[in-house]
Amino acid sequence: MKMNEFITKIKQQERLGGVPRTPAATNLTAAATNVANAVTRATATTNEQVQQLAQQLANQIIAERDQAQQTARNGRTYTKFDPVNDIIANQTEVVTAGLWSDNLASLTTYYTASAQTTSQRRYYVDVYQDAPIADGAAVQFALAFGHALGSGSDSQGQLNDSPSKAVYSQYKQLLLAPTDTRFTTAGSGSTDYVYVLNFKRNRMKERLDPGNWEIPLVPISSRATNATGSVVTGSGAIIQLIDDSSVASATIGQSGKVYNIVSGSINSGVYNSSAPVYYGLAYPDYGTLILDGKMLDQKLGFATNTGSSSEGNNHFVLFHSISGSAFFTDPATSDPYGFLARNSEKVTSTHYFVRIKNAEYNFSNNPSYVTGSVGQIAQSTFVGDPKTYITTVGLYNDRQELLAVSKLSRPLLKSFQREALIRVKLDF
Repeated sequence: MKMNEFITKIKQQERLGGVPRTPAATNLTAAATNVANAVTRATATTNEQVQQLAQQLANQIIAERDQAQQTARNGRTYTKFDPVNDIIANQTEVVTAGLWSDNLASLTTYYTASAQTTSQRRYYVDVYQDAPIADGAAVQFALAFGHALGSGSDSQGQLNDSPSKAVYSQYKQLLLAPTDTRFTTAGSGSTDYVYVLNFKRNRMKERLDPGNWEIPLVPISSRATNATGSVVTGSGAIIQLIDDSSVASATIGQSGKVYNIVSGSINSGVYNSSAPVYYGLAYPDYGTLILDGKMLDQKLGFATNTGSSSEGNNHFVLFHSISGSAFFTDPATSDPYGFLARNSEKVTSTHYFVRIKNAEYNFSNNPSYVTGSVGQIAQSTFVGDPKTYITTVGLYNDRQELLAVSKLSRPLLKSFQREALIRVKLDF
């Protein structure tokens, strides 16, 4: 064999350990691609089957849930509230009402009780809206007189123990700061003697409503030294007293908000608001009015008895001044002057929205709704079209214990053609 032919055959042999020729590499790549495509198709088929099974299971769960809901609706006794959509908690509002009995806002009749002992009357006098022996008669407010030194009342041999001093000390400790020794008003400054009007606590609720009270006072023409005797009211103009909450902010003390008592009316506001006439201090949080004795002497002729060891019973003068005003007619209303007052309280509420769908609560648990041993619907017209009347909504806890009951103002018809939304308001 010639050398050239041998070399040519050698070149034609595959080179061991070398790079395959192009046709072999192409075949391998095609095979790998086919395998990958097969795996992809298999994966897609598996995912599709899983999705189909999942959808079938979901449809089955939904169908079972709907069937359970339908069954529950037909005989439902309880419905659980959705805390997010059905309950609104901690809603607050300020509610006012007439302060006197039967929620009246005006008082024009005034009575004292003979059952109150002489010893009690030396300290205070209770005022009723009706004769004390009448049905429904109740104490509306009380009046007292206080003097820092005990003047205007008799200690009756008890050292430093006169009623007027006890009253002044009691209200000083209740309403003033520990460092204050006297009530100070814008009318006469520091004053030794005051008249006190205290509203009955259960009528005041949380507080006396500022800006919603008005006292009419008639001048006094003459009085006995001891005011449990003769007290004659005059014919002068009625003076009406209110607080200055409409024109000034309250001062804040240990007793809460404090307003000035000034001449004025609820309808017209403070008289001469640029230079009011001040008569004392109002403590709405305590339901207490402190009237400056000096101003009542100057403007209304109270002639307060401030004699030492002298039984004055000055608070009865204030009673006659208030009660005597009812004999006069208010020209603004053509009605007798009345003692106007309202209370105020903050009420916190929770609102429950009871949502009753058309398929719910159309059957009654009342035994009269069915008849026979198998519990057939008694009213034949209700077969296939049952009806009920909702009269009461009960609120239960998770243990199905009844906590509260709400009554509707009138029965509410319920059927498959009617839905209802009832709002239950729970105040506390």
